[in-house]
Amino acid sequence: MKTESESVGTVVVAGAANLAIAIAKLIAGLISGSAAMLSEAAHSVADTTTEVLLFQALRRGARPADRRHPFGYGKESYVWAFFAAMFTFVAGAGFAVTHGVTTILVHEHSGDYLISYIVLAVSFVIESISLARAVRQVRRESARWQTTPRRFLRLTADTTVKAVFLEDSAALIGLLLAALGVGLSEATGDEVWDGVASILIGLLLLTVAGILASNNLSLLVGRAVPERLRREIERDLAGLPEVERIDTLLTMQLGPDDILVAAKVDFRDEATGAAIEATADEAERRLTGRYPEIRFVFLDPTRSQPGVTGTARHTQAAPPTPTGDEPT
Repeated sequence: MKTESESVGTVVVAGAANLAIAIAKLIAGLISGSAAMLSEAAHSVADTTTEVLLFQALRRGARPADRRHPFGYGKESYVWAFFAAMFTFVAGAGFAVTHGVTTILVHEHSGDYLISYIVLAVSFVIESISLARAVRQVRRESARWQTTPRRFLRLTADTTVKAVFLEDSAALIGLLLAALGVGLSEATGDEVWDGVASILIGLLLLTVAGILASNNLSLLVGRAVPERLRREIERDLAGLPEVERIDTLLTMQLGPDDILVAAKVDFRDEATGAAIEATADEAERRLTGRYPEIRFVFLDPTRSQPGVTGTARHTQAAPPTPTGDEPT
């Protein structure tokens, strides 16, 4: 699938950029003795490891369904993405905060500041290139779903794109914090600013890791599709010729590009078995044609409820919203 290959490319570009930057920051941190630079090196190492885990998530989650896993391996991508968030939390944030506190207490600094400024400037350019690719993908996907990039990032089930975007954004902010800390330390001769910058970088990583971990846990538990998409699916089903009413509609994200739809449907009393079968086939064709991410559609015929007539259908048969669907 094009979206999957694009996500792989985004992850590979981000991983290669982070690896090169991590090496440069480490060298600069060791030469200059800057806590902020060493924290940024830890930040880039954490991001590089995260990209490796996200690449693994894409590959493992894309495996086809088999007899033991009839709905596929999509949820495994969330497991690896959760591991990536936890590594950022433990390795990146933990090191940055600890090293920053140590620097504030010890007030040690060796070497000059020039190499730190050079590495920070080069790193900013490289991280900007990586972020630009992630932004382009976010804009394309949000346009496809006719929603805003912000809403897409908040609701998307493609955790790899979300992780790369947040990590690259955090990387640029971290570089600015490191530059500010190094600059203030040089200007004042007080290394406390270097240590404060290191702590702030750690807190930034902690925030990103928390957001990604929470998002992946929600998807692992079994998250429904966004509400507007759910309403569109309900309208499509309610608009089928033999359908009287949709009693229950359940949806679940099985993976970044896999959605399950299950509904209890009250068919017309005069509908024959053949008509119900034809309607079920049409429901699958209609939904998968409009939303390629929908892989499974299950309709369960249910009895009419006493006192409920076909007039109840008007709530499902309302015209679609002009703003379009939110992302899955």
